[in-house]
Amino acid sequence: MTVRVTMADVARAAGVSSATVSYVLSGKRAVAEETRRVVEAAIDDLGFTVNTVARSLRTGRSSVVALVVPDLSNPFYAQLAASLQEELRTLGLHVMVCDTKADRDEERAFLREAVQQRFAGVVITPFRLVARDFLTLSEAGIPVVVSADLPFGEADLVTPDARAAMRAALAEVTGAGRRRIAMIAGPRDATGGDPRLELLRSLAARFGTTLPGRLVVRGEHTREAGAMGFRHLMRMKYRPDAVFCANDAVAIGAMDAAEELGIGIPGDVALIGHDDASFASLVRPRLSTVRYPAVDVGKAAARLLIERLDGRVTRKTVHVKAEFVSRETI
Repeated sequence: MTVRVTMADVARAAGVSSATVSYVLSGKRAVAEETRRVVEAAIDDLGFTVNTVARSLRTGRSSVVALVVPDLSNPFYAQLAASLQEELRTLGLHVMVCDTKADRDEERAFLREAVQQRFAGVVITPFRLVARDFLTLSEAGIPVVVSADLPFGEADLVTPDARAAMRAALAEVTGAGRRRIAMIAGPRDATGGDPRLELLRSLAARFGTTLPGRLVVRGEHTREAGAMGFRHLMRMKYRPDAVFCANDAVAIGAMDAAEELGIGIPGDVALIGHDDASFASLVRPRLSTVRYPAVDVGKAAARLLIERLDGRVTRKTVHVKAEFVSRETI
């Protein structure tokens, strides 16, 4: 009986990751010459063939990986899609982007479609799903990578490491004399609550301030919700002098409302976004934000998916480091 050699076998023999092996095979990523020689030697010794991952897919399995996101109009997800496709292309896998509009029924429909079409894998940013919704995928043997702030069952996870970045943002805000801090946060029914709000709230006391419930406005992660939330905050008798936003799209909506109301940013109110989408440095004033690099998220998700396709069965989490980017809105 012939024993199938996997990419993971080559990676272990060479002392590198499966992703590094795929880079050596494809030639589309720079790899140190010494590392390349070690990997190529392991390939020769084990008799590994380039199409191992393709053959490891179940018979009849599609070469399509679904990327399921809540809002494709947000450039963050477009950047994530491009990064994911770049990483998976070398293995003959193709990314299909599915925009759910943060609707639970749409999210579940795309998961059913993945099973029916026997997709190679699913990378998803769930908005209103729960862990049990992924059972049909696991039962069908379809690997899932979740990109979110919180884990979802046994699915692999790509998640932000944002505590230091949020601390840096608060330090600059409070250093500028801002103490009445508000947040335009996500909706109450989003799966897992709102970790970005909870992180901000947990850190605020260290900087001599708080984030009371009356200064938290909730809505979807959209530009329109950002404008609506900002108008609500500015109608308060004691309005905030700094507003954190769930993402950059929300922050741009807040800037729209500020211009409409004649409120200066940052003169009257400091504004902080999240993600560092491509437009954050293009608007005026340029948006200060917590950068969660979509390109790195896509790379990490691809690596996890490759490992699953190559036989890994244990759950794995990758933390992607966020950083605070100070521009002109504080």
